[in-house]
Amino acid sequence: MILIFWICLFIVAYTFVGYGFLLYFLVKIKRAIKKQIPFQKDVFFPTVTLLIAAYNEEDLILEKVADSLALNYPKEKLQLIFVTDGSTDNTPTLLRNCEGITTLHAEARNGKMAAIKRAMPFVEGEILVFSDANTFLNADAIKELVKNYQNPKVGAVAGEKRILVDEHADASAAGEGFYWKYESFLKKLDYQLYSNVGAAGELFSVRKSLYPHVESDTIIDDHMIAMRIAESGYIIAYEPDAYAMETASANTKEELKRKIRIAAGGMQSILRLKKAANPFNNAILTFQYISHRVLRWTVTPFFLVLIFALNTFICAKYLGFIYQFLLVAQVLFYVCALIGWYFEHKNLKVKAFFVPYYFCLMNYAVAAGIFRYFRKEQSAAWEKSIRKTKTS
Repeated sequence: MILIFWICLFIVAYTFVGYGFLLYFLVKIKRAIKKQIPFQKDVFFPTVTLLIAAYNEEDLILEKVADSLALNYPKEKLQLIFVTDGSTDNTPTLLRNCEGITTLHAEARNGKMAAIKRAMPFVEGEILVFSDANTFLNADAIKELVKNYQNPKVGAVAGEKRILVDEHADASAAGEGFYWKYESFLKKLDYQLYSNVGAAGELFSVRKSLYPHVESDTIIDDHMIAMRIAESGYIIAYEPDAYAMETASANTKEELKRKIRIAAGGMQSILRLKKAANPFNNAILTFQYISHRVLRWTVTPFFLVLIFALNTFICAKYLGFIYQFLLVAQVLFYVCALIGWYFEHKNLKVKAFFVPYYFCLMNYAVAAGIFRYFRKEQSAAWEKSIRKTKTS
């Protein structure tokens, strides 16, 4: 029982903290052995297609069009495609009145992956960039992404996702903002070691020639597209100077809905990405993939419950300061999470309590997503999340 406790504790600690430390030291060693050669800027301008899948985004879509047209990239080399399949509001009509873009619309709503597949015959660019309708890019985002393709080993490039968080942020904003800052830190180190292990749909790109087969019922299309390219032997680069900005989920209910969907998609991807999990195919990629993705999306939520239960039982049976200390630390952490939950419902904004609350929410979402996937209750159709307004 004690052995199981320590194994579970080690895996949880490694997943959320230890992997970051290990990555940091491995990257330090690599840098000492091999110096990184920076890419040349403003010398490499392949043709690019920016593809945006939009579902019922009439409130933001014209702003997204303006943001896309304002990108600092040669206009003759940038194609803009908006696909609005299934939209029932004025999104398709508004787009058809815009110059300089291609609009694709179908009445049927078959999911984002199906919409992307339908748009592929219209893609003209050598580099295909994906972005969401509710995110806005920095002006040099495309230039910063494509410079990485000077390396022929790079098959995909992920941009950075930034959550707009003000000083009065609630639990969803503060927690999501902290989570993505830590994720960005890990992604930088992942790429510096070898490769990223996924991409966020807010902003990522691929070589069109490498665009892989991805099943139409795929739940998290961005992750699967990037990882299928990694499975074929190419690197997923990470470019923090190309970033997508969006506001946080409107509240924790919306964030929970989004996280459960991602977790269900994570389980689906684990079952399908067999080469990524095979160390005989690429040992470094497998190490990064299991450490950064698989452990989070499978065992850690259940290990957290098991650790607390075993720790309680051990303390009841044996005397030992270390076990008592760990139990007290867990109790205090979960009490802070409960206070964060209470403060959110009372609209009291104390960020110190929102991070443990968000951590618990995130792990609950993983467990709920796993159960939803195996009960076959998760649709591939993308679900629009309600986001905070920029002024809130």
